[in-house]
Parts: sequence; structure tokens; C-alpha cells
Amino acid sequence: MDIRILIVSAVFPPEPIVSAQISENIAVELVRNHNVTVLCPPPTKPFGYQFNNKKSVTKYKVEQMSSFTCPAYNLFGRFRENYSFGKQCYVYIKKNWSNIDVIYANTGPLFAQFLAVRIANKYKIPIIIHIQDIYPESLSNKIPGIGKWVNIVLRPLDKYVLKNSTSIIAISEKMKCYLGKTRKIELSKINVVHNWQDESAFIQYRQTVTADNLLKSPFIFMYLGNIGPVAGVELLIDAFVKANFQDVKLVIAGSGSMKEKLQSKCKSLGNEKIEFWIVPDGKVPEVQSQANVLLLPVKRGASFSSLPSKLPAYMFSAKPIIACVDEQSDIAGFIMQTNCGWIVEPENVDVLTKKMKEVVTLDELHLTKMGKQGCEYALEHFSREKNVSKVVQIILDTKNNEK
Repeated sequence: MDIRILIVSAVFPPEPIVSAQISENIAVELVRNHNVTVLCPPPTKPFGYQFNNKKSVTKYKVEQMSSFTCPAYNLFGRFRENYSFGKQCYVYIKKNWSNIDVIYANTGPLFAQFLAVRIANKYKIPIIIHIQDIYPESLSNKIPGIGKWVNIVLRPLDKYVLKNSTSIIAISEKMKCYLGKTRKIELSKINVVHNWQDESAFIQYRQTVTADNLLKSPFIFMYLGNIGPVAGVELLIDAFVKANFQDVKLVIAGSGSMKEKLQSKCKSLGNEKIEFWIVPDGKVPEVQSQANVLLLPVKRGASFSSLPSKLPAYMFSAKPIIACVDEQSDIAGFIMQTNCGWIVEPENVDVLTKKMKEVVTLDELHLTKMGKQGCEYALEHFSREKNVSKVVQIILDTKNNEK
């Protein structure tokens, strides 16, 4: 049966963000047998990224909402962006509800999710909410002192969203258990599907690399991802400078609202061993292949409420990882379980400096073995092939099981 599926996605290609790729992968798979429409805002993220005007040809329909956007991180700007997109999606669903059989929402918390669930419930359309970050905890962890009050005010909104959605997708078992306990949600309603990367790009690139292509010197620590205020990239710079390495580089690859500020800081420090690289679209495997060790900083407390999408990408590159995260987080669990890296205390310059100094002395074969262990785990748990089909099946089951 040809099912009419609406995908509500807060980011979508050409935005080079993993959540955008996830929504696109789902649309591509669903449109093989069903009618698919995607609602998304204009492409603006990450801040500073250069978008081309070339439109891709797809079998699914893309409706770009003319909602307010906030590319550079600003708390109130992001709240406004979230509400604006949610409101426009609400209006679209209200006008077109009779042509929608099921909704998959991979959109930002909390207002866009609330509005999507509310209008879906009004017209009795089954809706799946895909949770990428636990809100408001993900926000309150970043603002000590008043975080408790943020939870008190906003958590009921998230509880409404989850209780009134038809199905929920969480990205880890810990997230599922936490949501079930704190929102009083039946665990049977929550499905666990890990976020994924397209493993084929990494595999294909590695097949083209020979030993002569690999950089032997200098040793490179690399961060690749969004260079924003919550990424914690400044910690990497401070630790690297304190280590005072000789034949070692720190590469910060990507775009984001903090990039210029951090570039200015490095320039004032006069440290020529810290480089900022642009990552062309589709070149993540190639860029990450040049690293000896990849760096994953997360602000203290934040790793409990989210799972950075760069973790699978790092693992697919078969490179060991230094993760500055809380020890009880999912990130730490995955890395310790596979022995593909090291866990250090978040936001601690001295501890990270010590670990960096230790890692550069390790044998290359040891680093290669660790990276390979992470890659094997990622192929089993974070691959596109395995996880897209899980989400597609959840969407179809949610529609077919509606009462």
C-alpha cells in the first residue's frame, strides 16, 4: 500500500549535518514504495558554511518553510527559530492533514515537537518523534544555578510531547531508560536506534589509500565538527598549548560561530602548530584519515543527554579517540567497551594535556589496533545499512498499528 508520509526535519541537505543526512536517508528509503514529503527550513547550518544554489533531483517532495533562521548560536535566537519552524509546519499540516497518513519528526525540541504532536493529535495522525537530545536537561546542564528552574518550567512540555506521540525513537539504551523513568513513559513505546553514518564513504576511501599516502610526520591530533560554543574546542587549544609539543599538530576542521574567535586566539598565542581546516562536502573520510588521534570534547554533564554524531564518523575512520566526557555517559561506554580510545575528565586542561603527552609516545601499531576495534564496532552498530531499515520499519509499523 502506498502510504503518504510527512517528514518534519529541522535540518536537511545541503546542510552537512548528520541529523540532516539521517532524514534524507530515511526519505530515500521510504520513497521507493511510498509517497514522501519533507518539511524543512532554508539551509543555514553550520554557521559560515558555503552553500551552492544547485538543487538536487529527488523522487520525494521537499517543502522549504520560510521560517526564521538563526545560523550563529544564540539561545533566544534558537528558541525563536525552533518556534517559527514548528509554527509553519503546524500550519502546513493543518492545511494538508487529509493527505498525510503518518508523520516522522526529526525536529528540534521543544516547541517544534510540541506543535507537531499537537496538530497530529488533533487530526488523529500517528506521529513518531525522534529524540536526538534530551531537553530541557541538555540546556539546563549548560547553565548552572538556574538549570533546576529551567527543568521545572520546560520538562512538562517535553513530557506532553512524549506522552502524546504515537512512537518514540531514542538513540541509546540509557536515553530510553532515562526518558521512561523521568517522563513516566512505557518503555515499550520507546525504540532504540543508534544514529548512523554512511559507512560506504569511509570504506571506499580507505580502499584507495596506500601506505605512501599516510602522513607519518608530524603527529596530528584532530577535531572535526561544528566549531560552536557548546563544542568545547577551546579546551583542546589550551591543553595543546600547555603540552608545548615539538613535532605535533592540532587540527581543528569544520565551520561554526566560534571559528573566527578561536583563530584569533591562536594567532595571538603565536602557535603555528594549530591549524584550522575547511572540510569540503563529502571529504570527511579524507580529512579524518590524516589524523593520528581524533578528539571529542563535550561539556561537563552534556554527554548524559546526547550522543554526538561525530562519534560514529570518528570510529568509521579507524582512528583512536580521546573523549573528554563524563565517565558514566554513553560515549564513554562505547569507547571503553571497544577499547578504541581514552576517557578523560571533561573541561580539565591538565588531565587532557597529560593524556596527549602520553598518547604521542605510543607505538603506531598500537594506535592502529585501537582504531580498527572502533571501526569494527561502528560497522556493527552505527552503519547506515542496519539503522535506516530500523527507522523505516518503525514508521510503517506505527501507521499499520494505529487504532
